[in-house]
Parts: sequence; structure tokens; C-alpha cells
Amino acid sequence: MRRWSRERAQAEPLPALIAVFAISVGLVTYTGVLGDAMPEPNRNPAPATLSGVERAASSNGVVTPTRLVGALRMKPEGRHLNVTLATNPGDENRTRLWNEGPPTPKTADAAETIVSVRVSPGNIRPARLRVEVW
Repeated sequence: MRRWSRERAQAEPLPALIAVFAISVGLVTYTGVLGDAMPEPNRNPAPATLSGVERAASSNGVVTPTRLVGALRMKPEGRHLNVTLATNPGDENRTRLWNEGPPTPKTADAAETIVSVRVSPGNIRPARLRVEVW
């Protein structure tokens, strides 16, 4: 038997092109999905931190101001967090304010939402919960 033959290790051009095309599409799809899954260094961490702080500081959907200290543990690793809770002026015509965390620089990323806050037993008021992350 001869060591070299015309029928050995050959492929038709069209199936070879289709195989190269399929591998290329697979690689492009993989890199696209991988690029979307990688964290972005300039992403604003405040909205995700806000939802974590709200869960940690609330019970049955009502924020308790004394729980804000415990909510500081929701800060992203390697970052600082400031949490502010402020009621809207109402019948008493005054704003109540609770603040936890270090002073905030002007470059901090911020997010806020409206929550219900227990200002005293049986007295629940609307308030603005704001987090600032830097």
C-alpha cells in the first residue's frame, strides 16, 4: 500500500468553508456574550446599593431609621457609603432627617427612592431614601 493517496485527508471546498463560517460565528457569539457578562469599571453602583439598603433597613415595607446603621454593610467592596433618610414636610410642617456614613464628596454616585418610614409607633410617613457611593 502506498503512503500517499489522493483520497486521504482531503475535504470538499464547500463543506470546509461552511465549517470555518460556523466556527467564526460561534467565536463571535461567545465573545459578545462574554463582553456583556464582564463588569464595567465605570458602572454606577448606587442603584444596586439602594435596593440592598432598602431591604436591610425595612421590615414589611416600612423603613425603620434605627436600622440604617446596619444597612451600611451593604456598601460595595472597596467603596464608601452614605445613607440619608428624609421625611417630607407634612402636618407638623417639619422635615425629619436621619443620616449614616461618612461625609459625601461631590463626585459620589447617587440614587434615591420614595419609601415609607416609621417616625414613631403607629406613625408612618412618606420619606426619601438616598444613597451615595464613592
